[in-house]
Amino acid sequence: MPHNVAELQRKHVVLELESIDRMYLNLYQRRLATPGGVASYFRDHLGHRFASTKQAGAMTDEFVRSIMEFIQEEELDLVRFAKGQRKDEVVQERLREFHKSGRTEGVLFVGVAQEKAWVPRTIRKAVGEGGSIPWIVFSTAMVNHYYFYAVDKDFGPFFLKFCSYFPYPAKLCLNGHEYLKQQLTQRGIAFEALDNGLLSCADLPAAQRLANGLSAVKIDAFVRKWLGRLPHPFARKDRLAGYRYDISILQSEFSLTQVWARGVQGRAFFEEVIRENLDLGRPEQVQLIFQRKLQKQTVARGTCRTRVIQAGVQPSRHIYYKHTHVKQYHKEGRALRTETTINNSYDFRVGRRLLNLPALRQIGFGTNRRVLEVEKLSHDCQLGAAAFERLQTPVEVAGQHASALRFGDARVQALLSVLLLFCLQPEGFRNRQLRPLLAQALGLPEEQLKPGRLSYELRRLRLHGLIERVAKSHRYRLTKEGLRTTLFYARVHQRLLRPGLSILQGAPAETPHPLKAKLTQLEALNDAYTEEKLAAA
Repeated sequence: MPHNVAELQRKHVVLELESIDRMYLNLYQRRLATPGGVASYFRDHLGHRFASTKQAGAMTDEFVRSIMEFIQEEELDLVRFAKGQRKDEVVQERLREFHKSGRTEGVLFVGVAQEKAWVPRTIRKAVGEGGSIPWIVFSTAMVNHYYFYAVDKDFGPFFLKFCSYFPYPAKLCLNGHEYLKQQLTQRGIAFEALDNGLLSCADLPAAQRLANGLSAVKIDAFVRKWLGRLPHPFARKDRLAGYRYDISILQSEFSLTQVWARGVQGRAFFEEVIRENLDLGRPEQVQLIFQRKLQKQTVARGTCRTRVIQAGVQPSRHIYYKHTHVKQYHKEGRALRTETTINNSYDFRVGRRLLNLPALRQIGFGTNRRVLEVEKLSHDCQLGAAAFERLQTPVEVAGQHASALRFGDARVQALLSVLLLFCLQPEGFRNRQLRPLLAQALGLPEEQLKPGRLSYELRRLRLHGLIERVAKSHRYRLTKEGLRTTLFYARVHQRLLRPGLSILQGAPAETPHPLKAKLTQLEALNDAYTEEKLAAA
C-alpha cells in the first residue's frame, strides 16, 4: 500500500511554522470619514464660516512641501512610477544597496504615482428659489500618492503611502516573515531563509514563539513610530484635538509552511492531494473549512469555488469563499505553503480594526489546519482487512441487531454515496434530507421510499459506527471512520470495480483494452498450467 498523507507528513516534514505573512493596513481619520465630519473639521475646529474642501489647499501644499524637504534632508531619490511598472523590482534593487551599506534602519527612497482615491469635494447645492450653498460629498479622483519605502530594525522592509489629498488616508504594507527574520537575527538564532519564509531554523520552538508574538499592540507602536519620523499631513494642534490616525486591516495573510526532507516527496504529496481534492470548493466542503453555514443566496452567487492553476510545471490550488482565498502551492521545490488571505473580515462577522487581529489569526490559522485535515481524511480512506470484514457481517450492539453493509450491494453503495454529499455539513443531516437523494440514486419514486425504511438505514449505519446522532436533535453526522468507509466504498466501486468490469465485458474483440488483453493472457497461462499438471498426474 502507498504511504498515506498522515504518514508522509509525520515522517518527512522537517519544519512546520505558522506565521502572519503579508498585512495591508488602512490608516484613516475616523472623524473625517463622513461629509459631516469634514464639515465639522473646517467649521468647528478651524473656525471657518463655511465648510469647503478648498480650505484644505494650504494644508496640501504644506504637506507636499514637507515631503520634498524630507527627501532633500535625507538625500533620497524621488522615483516616479510609470503606469504598470512593478514596484517590487525597484525596491529589491534599492534593498540590496541598503544592506551593503551596513545600516539596520532607514528610508530607501520615496516614490510617487497617480492613483484613484475616495476624497471629499465641494459642490453647490440648490436651496430655495435660485439660491445655493457649498455642500461636501465624497467621490473618486486621480491624485498623487507618495510611497515611503523603508526598513525597520524590528519589522524589516515595509512601505507606507500617503494620499496627497485631504483627509490624507494612508496605507501600510508589512510582512510577518520579515518581522520574524529580524527577531531571529537580533537574538543570534541561525536560520536559512526561503523567498518569503524559513527553510530551516536552529531553534524552531523559539521561532514559533516569536511569530506568535506579532501582536496588534506591536504593530500599532510600529505605525506610531514611523508616523512620527515621516512627514505628517496634520499639524500638532490637530492631533492634540483628536485627529489621529486609526488603523484597520484591509488584507491579512496567514500562512502555514511545511518543509519536506526531500523536495520530491513534497511535490508528489501535493500533486496527489490536488488530484484527490478538486471538489474542496463545493459549498458543503467550504462550510467545514471556514466553519460557516452557507446561505442559499451565497451559494447562488457562486462565491464558493476551487481553481487549479499551472504556472510552468508548478501547480497551485485556490479555494474561494466570498472575499477570502486559500492558496496551496509547492514553494521553491522544498516547502508546502498553505495560506489563507482574508480580504474582508466582515465575511466572518469580525470588525476591521487592528484590535481584531487575534480573532482573525484564529480564523486564518484554523482554516489552514482544517484544509490539511480534510485532505488527510479524503486521501487516507484505506480500510484494514478486519474493519472491512466487520462491515460484511451483521452486528449487535447493546441488544440491537443491524444487518451487514456488504460491498457491492446496490442499496449499500447508493446509501454511502449519498452520505458523501453531507460528509462535511457542520449541522448534520435529517432523515427527510437523505430520503429524496437516496430515492434518486436508487432510481425509485420518492413515495416508494418510506420514512420508516430510512430510519432502518440510519439505525444500521449508527450501529456500525459510521454515523452518530447530534445531541438533542434529530440530525446525524458522519464519524471519521464513517467518512473513511464511504470514501473507500465509493471510490473503489466507481473508479475501479465498475469501469474495470465494463472494460472486460464491453471491449470489442478487434480493439481490445490492455486490461482485457492481460486477463486473456492470464487465462491462457492458467489453462496451460492446469493441463500440464493434469497430464503429469
